[in-house]
Amino acid sequence: MIEKMLILENGKVYRGMGFGSKETRIAELVFNTSMVGYQEILSDPSYCGQIVVMSYPLIGNYGLTDEDYESKNIAIAGFVVREYNDSPSNFRYTQTLGEVMKENQVAGISGLDTREIVRTIRDFGSMKAMITDGDRPVDECLVELRSAILNTNQVKMVTSPKIWYARTRNPMYTIVAIDCGIKLNIVRKFNAHGCNVVIVPYDVSVGVIERFKPDGLFLSNGPGNPEDVPEVVELVKYFKGKIPIMGICLGHQIIGLAYGARTYKMLFGHRGANHPVLNLKTDKIEITSQNHSYALDKKSLENTGLTLTHVNVIDGEAEGVEDVKNKVMGIQYHPESAAGPEDSEYLYNIFTDLMDSMGGRKNAETNRY
Repeated sequence: MIEKMLILENGKVYRGMGFGSKETRIAELVFNTSMVGYQEILSDPSYCGQIVVMSYPLIGNYGLTDEDYESKNIAIAGFVVREYNDSPSNFRYTQTLGEVMKENQVAGISGLDTREIVRTIRDFGSMKAMITDGDRPVDECLVELRSAILNTNQVKMVTSPKIWYARTRNPMYTIVAIDCGIKLNIVRKFNAHGCNVVIVPYDVSVGVIERFKPDGLFLSNGPGNPEDVPEVVELVKYFKGKIPIMGICLGHQIIGLAYGARTYKMLFGHRGANHPVLNLKTDKIEITSQNHSYALDKKSLENTGLTLTHVNVIDGEAEGVEDVKNKVMGIQYHPESAAGPEDSEYLYNIFTDLMDSMGGRKNAETNRY
């Protein structure tokens, strides 16, 4: 390992030991409170263009396993950890975290007081940061960091360049999934609920979607500002009322925009596997996995046709909306999380029920794409 520096936009400098890629990386600095799941975080496209501080101290101790990736490509920029373990103790592991990060140009730094860094982000918000060599002049690095312009086309960077398919035995429904940075476990969950899934790029045309005669339209999670993907907003407007629509995370925010609601960037976002959410229909608390910087403005939902269904217990943020008449539902958190709680599995059943109400099972008998 070689000495590295983490430099924050506000001028704070932290020194530690590097792992993963030796490249200098500049990106938005955020934190995640999960105790496990660093492989899922590493391979989640929603972290495109971000350096993630892990609040749990020990990272790397169970390695990485081929079957547990959330995407085929790694889009995250960097990892900041307290203690990095390069000798995993797990019979399933196939590579170390550092090996995969090196192969995918992801920079890492360890040996830092991650508690202090998390507090800084919590108090002052997400900000630009740099992971670079420890022998570089700090003043020079700060000039480079503060003048850097971060990408705003993250969805374009992570979306699939072509259509691909995920089929299941004896399918009952066909879903077209708009890939804004889709996680593979979402596809697996839909397959397990009897859905053939057609995954299409975010800028797909209406005509291409209609060619598959879908029973439902799904809007995936993804990175960045929902206002940066007006193409997907227009898809929601077109298909609203024609077929059931479900959105997760970024997809949830896009649904809000399509109905005329507003979104805003949060101070530091929600990222972790332990966020309590109140289901307003059942009055029960669900423990959820989350990863987002933007949220729907609850006040802007009035007179849009959307009804609030879930709220965050900690800060009251809008976590779920629905349009009963047009069979549209949006969920801010991740009910498919492979390394998190499973309190929200029922949401897939709600969506399949919506497709059933519009002849989903009957359509499956004739629609064999």
